[in-house]
Amino acid sequence: MERAQAERHRVDTPRQIGPYYLITRLDPTGPGFPPVPERRFVARSADGERTMLVRAPLEGTDPGRFLVEADAARRLLGPWVSPVAEVSPPSTAPWYASPYLPALPLPVALAVHGGPLPERTVRALGAALAETLAGAHATGITHAGLSPAAVLLAGDGPRLTCFGAVRAAAPDGEQRTGLPGLEPGSLAPEQASGGRPRPPGDIYALGAVLAYAATGHTVPERSELPNSLRGLISACLTRDPADRPTAPEVLHALPPSSPAPTATVLDSTASLLTPGWLPGRVVAAVARQSAEVLAAELRVPLSPRI
Repeated sequence: MERAQAERHRVDTPRQIGPYYLITRLDPTGPGFPPVPERRFVARSADGERTMLVRAPLEGTDPGRFLVEADAARRLLGPWVSPVAEVSPPSTAPWYASPYLPALPLPVALAVHGGPLPERTVRALGAALAETLAGAHATGITHAGLSPAAVLLAGDGPRLTCFGAVRAAAPDGEQRTGLPGLEPGSLAPEQASGGRPRPPGDIYALGAVLAYAATGHTVPERSELPNSLRGLISACLTRDPADRPTAPEVLHALPPSSPAPTATVLDSTASLLTPGWLPGRVVAAVARQSAEVLAAELRVPLSPRI
């Protein structure tokens, strides 16, 4: 039995991106899942010492714009961000990598859970994302890539990925509707028509992500949303950018259900991300992923890189 298990976890002919050999794809490829603006793989260095989340552009994506956004993602900081550790050299096929953390893409988490996530999970997710966007917007950074697939759920909290997906998909002034990798329900109207990504577009995308987590789709009927979150999510999804709340305002609207007497809004995210913030099935799936990645054995081949 032990031999059979070892064979099941061995990758005999791993492909390679940059210096990393691919263990598995992070995102499912079947129908029914929102689009992902990049190809994402769990991969390992040849010496076995580094396990990374490696991203590469979709077919048809401009490699130059992808690489620019990958490098710019180094500026996005915070505890709920998947940090960019390496970016490919300009003369090679583009890719970038972050340290691997066991986590499920938000759409996979809904599939594992069997439907929309509990309100507690949605509030915690919203607080972490709003906190991250508030910090980015305060320093003049627009994420321009938030969508359900851009959010990974780890045991200790979410991680935001896919920085600059809107900018990488098409330059300002060009229609972005229908482009591969962009989730239409998460794309603010002004960005879909080619407008320059700005903070209100991130707020629209945040509303779409919260709607997806709470209902299973990014463009729900108002009546589908939980009563206590209906007003906030609807405000984020307002078509006029000037009428959307700011990231700090969203954070203020997502306090812990039982705040400590001295708690401030800055404590809200940590207060929501306590044990049990993720449903049990999702926690179990994250643990399985971690075990499978640890058990994977790579036979490093002498083959050309992709």
